[in-house]
Amino acid sequence: HFATQTQQVFFGKFCYNHNAKLRANALGNFKELTKIVTLDPMMLVYLNGYLNSKQAPDENYARELQELFTVGKEGGQPFTEDDVVEAAKVLTGWRFNFDGTYFFSVLEHDFTNKQFSAFYNNTVIQGTPDGEAELDALLDMIFAKNEVSVHLARKLYRWFVYYNIDDNAEQNVIQPLAQIFRDNNYEIKPVLETLLKSEHFFEAVNSGCFIKTPVDVVVGTLRSFNLSIPASTPWDELVMEYILSQMMMTQQMLPGDPPNVAGWQAFRQSPQYYRMWINGDTARNRNFYTDVLTGFYFETDNDQLKIDHIAFVSQFDNPQDPVALIEDEVKLLLPQPLSASKKFLLKSILLSGLPNDGYWSAAWFAYQADPTDPLAFQAVNTRLTILHNYILKLPEYQLA
Repeated sequence: HFATQTQQVFFGKFCYNHNAKLRANALGNFKELTKIVTLDPMMLVYLNGYLNSKQAPDENYARELQELFTVGKEGGQPFTEDDVVEAAKVLTGWRFNFDGTYFFSVLEHDFTNKQFSAFYNNTVIQGTPDGEAELDALLDMIFAKNEVSVHLARKLYRWFVYYNIDDNAEQNVIQPLAQIFRDNNYEIKPVLETLLKSEHFFEAVNSGCFIKTPVDVVVGTLRSFNLSIPASTPWDELVMEYILSQMMMTQQMLPGDPPNVAGWQAFRQSPQYYRMWINGDTARNRNFYTDVLTGFYFETDNDQLKIDHIAFVSQFDNPQDPVALIEDEVKLLLPQPLSASKKFLLKSILLSGLPNDGYWSAAWFAYQADPTDPLAFQAVNTRLTILHNYILKLPEYQLA
């Protein structure tokens, strides 16, 4: 939501601290988080806040604060250009230190009174040498508008449920969530609790309608198969994290570097929304990632990252039963039930096309009887490798 780009901010400490602040306040007070981000050195650099002065007010952050972060612009842009100019004057004088802290330069601050439009009830923010007092007054004025809560409710809905907000969702979900937001003084947690515990969230029509983000594909696949990033040494861990970051980048979502200040297009770009994650290039790269995990491995000097197929299926109650095994895998890995014909196809893959379920059961029991037997291992592991590779290529696996 508060999009920044690490590639545009050449201070690693700023990037780390910014991320830490977002994590620490993600379930806290949104108004307070907005203030924290406003004064955060990474944001001050990214949107030129550190250049904003009384001699040359910079409107960059003042515009995005209203258009993207709080009021929004769905259904038109109700605030005016003059509101952007006046907000920029309020925000003059904030600077950063290279140790990752910020400070206020009173000499760079505009002391004049700031007159806002009728949208903000013609509010006047009194000029003062106290920059924080003016910032608080600006946020009080902005958060008095109901549009802020509605804008945030829609963004949360698109992230957690579905991009298409129809009349029913608007009236029966978005507006009540916005009211909860306002009633709780912009605390985030009550809103999320209400949404994620609602019947609407669990309705079948809202299941499996979300195309996974590249982070969901890369990190989610590791978690689904009970994998963690190996770290024999700090260097190996760093290299493996770099490799995984490259996998996400080839799928067009490098964490920390959205395309611009508006954030990831899949959550804002109508009419495609989530469908933007899938194209001829990214579909191939998603499959490449799961192909490596299932059939090969990612490697550093001392570590390998790959799926342990036998360990994965051993967590289920009846891995020796091909019907039960397919049912358990489908429930765990896919967001919706598969048709009987598709499950039969998956079972056929597990059986290598053989007609009797007993062929898999016999192979499994043979391996269990002697896990050191390379032929018994190969008979089981090869079939599971092909099965998992196929499942991770299914269109259904791209959904959440």
